[in-house]
Order: sequence, then structure tokens, then C-alpha cells
Amino acid sequence: MMPHGMKWLGMCLLGLGWMVSVTAQEFPSKIVRLVIPYPPGGSAEAQARIVAQGLQAEWKQSVVIENKPGAGTTLGAAFVAKAAPDGYTLYLASTSHTVTQSLYKDLPYHAVKSFAAISMIATSPFVLTVHPSVPARTVTELVALARSKPGALTYASSGNGAGPHLSGEIFRSTMGIEVVHVPFKGTGPALTALLGDQVHYFFADVAVLPMLKAGKLRALAVTSPTRFTLLPDAPTMIEAGVPNYTTTNWSALVAPAGTPPDVVARINAAVRAALRSAEVVQRYNAQGYEATASSPQELEAHMTAEVERYAKAVASAGVKVD
Repeated sequence: MMPHGMKWLGMCLLGLGWMVSVTAQEFPSKIVRLVIPYPPGGSAEAQARIVAQGLQAEWKQSVVIENKPGAGTTLGAAFVAKAAPDGYTLYLASTSHTVTQSLYKDLPYHAVKSFAAISMIATSPFVLTVHPSVPARTVTELVALARSKPGALTYASSGNGAGPHLSGEIFRSTMGIEVVHVPFKGTGPALTALLGDQVHYFFADVAVLPMLKAGKLRALAVTSPTRFTLLPDAPTMIEAGVPNYTTTNWSALVAPAGTPPDVVARINAAVRAALRSAEVVQRYNAQGYEATASSPQELEAHMTAEVERYAKAVASAGVKVD
């Protein structure tokens, strides 16, 4: 016969399991906020709004965007890491999220361990883009120009530690050129500076596509391992003569660590359903993204691999946070 104390404990555990199950079934019963670590504008917000609207359609519940920029995306990530692990605070993680793990020594969170992986949502390349005033129409010509004028060329980034920053630093280190990094608070301001001829080049995300099509800026290469279907004439960096160069621009949804697995599974299912929507797929494709869902386990494995990969890249390139 089970002792009274053990029986009571068993009933409590069963009750707790029932409550978690009911919570997952009812989720979401209030507004869900999706935090993005950038200011308004730019591709990150576009990706967030597309998936947020898809989730709203699935849940019949509001999903609001909350911008928390600063410190190379670490302020937004730290905010979410400390949020209640109930599924009502989500975070748009990207390449930068796994890069910053190697750039900042005293982060109040771990890029993987402090978060519950939910699903990948989109992938795309970076595009090495120059202002039309730059007398270089190929990567080889840009490198030659930089070598002829050490320290004279400037390149923009969307912030210290962001994907474009690391892409630029690996390029600088690999090709042995002396250029100046100019960080901005987001993709929007960086593109504005490039359009205004205030900087010479930028490893831009797909927010640059309309400007390329309008002839306001010029693409020299893409960072993906294969050519980008929306810029078929732009070679890959490897084709352009930069050895072993690939960087990927990806985004995903995560929640604070400790979020109940049932809730994670429910959000994952909604993300998958949203990304299967023809409208969502079309909207992503129109902006240069490929809608890409994953399981929580696949995303966690990907993020773990990215942290390790960029730790080696940061060390070999000598990347420093200014």
C-alpha cells in the first residue's frame, strides 16, 4: 500500500502535469509579444511581421512586435532570456545571436542554453554591395582598390557583432586589406549611409534588393555557397576569388529557457502551419527570403553548431567589438 505522503505527492505531480497540458491547449490566451533586437525598419522587422501575422491567423490572437535594439543585439536577447518562460515572450534570433556569444565576455545569458529553440523561419545570403561611386565592379577590383589606399575605404554594418560586421571582418582578414568598420544601429541606417555615399560598401541583407534593382547600389557578390536566385548574375564570394568564404543570414524563433515543451510544440506547430501558407511563402520570397521551418531539436543543433563555427571565425579573423 502506498504511504499517504507518497500518494499525496503523486497526486500533486499528476495535477501539475494536467495543468501544464491544459495551459498548452489554451495557449495563447492573451497577447504574445515578439521581440526583435533592432530598431524599426530593415529586414529583421519584415521577417518578424510576416511570421507574426501568420501566427495571428493560426491562433486568432494578437502577436505584437516589440523593438529592443542595442549592444549588437544583446540587449534584446538579455531581456527575453529573463522573461517569464510561458511562451508569451518570443525572440527573433538570427546569425548575430550566435556570433555575439564569442564577442562579449560577460553576457548575462548563453546563446543556446538560455533559450528554448522553437523553429527556424527564414534563410538568405548577405550581398556585398557598393555605392555606384566606388570604381570597382568586381570583388577583385574592390580588393585591389583597398590595397592601393590602405585605411581609406569604409564598410558599414548593422551593429558591432552583427552578421554584416563579422562578414566584413572575415573578408578583411582573408584578403589582407586595411579598411575601416563603421557600425550603425540597424540595417536601415546602414543602408541610408551607403545610399548617401557616406561609406563605400556593406554586406547587406536582402533589404537591399529594391535598391539594387533600381540601380541605386551595385552588388558585387553573395555570401551563400551557391548563387542567389534573385541575383543570378552576382557570383558567390568563392567564385569571386575569396577562398572558402560563406556566411549565412538566417532567422528563427526562440523563447526563454524553461518554456514548457508542450507550449514549445504548440508554437512550433503554428510556425510550421504559417510557413506552409502560400501567402506567407510568397511574402518571404518577394523580400528575398526562403521560408524555412525546423523542429526545435534541429534549431538547437543548428544554433550550437553556429556558436562553435563563429567562435573559430571570430578568433581567426581577430574580430573585436569596438
